[in-house]
Amino acid sequence: MSISERFLEVKKRVDEAALRSGRDPADVRLVAVTKTHPASKINEAIEAGAADIGENRVQELLEKIDDVAPVRWHLIGHLQTNKVRQVIDKVVMIHSVDSLKLAREINKRAAAAGSVMDVLIEINSAMEETKSGIAAGDLKQLVTEITAECESVRVCGIMCIPPIAADPEDSRPYFKEAAELFKEMKGWDLPAERFAPTELSMGMSGDFEVAIEEGATIVRVGSSIFGPRNYR
Repeated sequence: MSISERFLEVKKRVDEAALRSGRDPADVRLVAVTKTHPASKINEAIEAGAADIGENRVQELLEKIDDVAPVRWHLIGHLQTNKVRQVIDKVVMIHSVDSLKLAREINKRAAAAGSVMDVLIEINSAMEETKSGIAAGDLKQLVTEITAECESVRVCGIMCIPPIAADPEDSRPYFKEAAELFKEMKGWDLPAERFAPTELSMGMSGDFEVAIEEGATIVRVGSSIFGPRNYR
């Protein structure tokens, strides 16, 4: 199958999972993840209808962006504070905020650019040492701190990555937990101009249908669209 065909197949599966859950397919955003894949492949997906592209590494995003058709870019990987200035005017959302320090740097750079950056707070669902993200129990404190002092940051929800599993059903408990946390988050009384919890980013190639069934509004799919990653 071509990249265009695979993108359309994944989009069909996204829509079907939403309908199974009694949801409007338009309420689930498909972010095509392009880690290690060249601009030419990304453009094929865009021609097939991809409107949102996710990149894990700042350097890779910068290397590709000029050769890719206009699209909404998302930074979904771990972001170091010293790289924030390089992407602040290039992405529509940063999915991986996991500290007040990082939020402060995003705030500083967004303010200097005269913009407001939408961010998600990354939850480390199983508290795996190899992954970034905060404990679920620390979410409210971090969001409260960010919304109290970062005028150029808007917290739009949470992102989670469950442990790698062979069976998509093994991810379901983590997605359920994240959905409950997201539901709880929506009830917090925080400044509306800095707090708009509308996005639950969870689910990748191996488990995105389960994630949608549990309430994901954003799924991040790479290999099912672009094929195996070519690590150099």
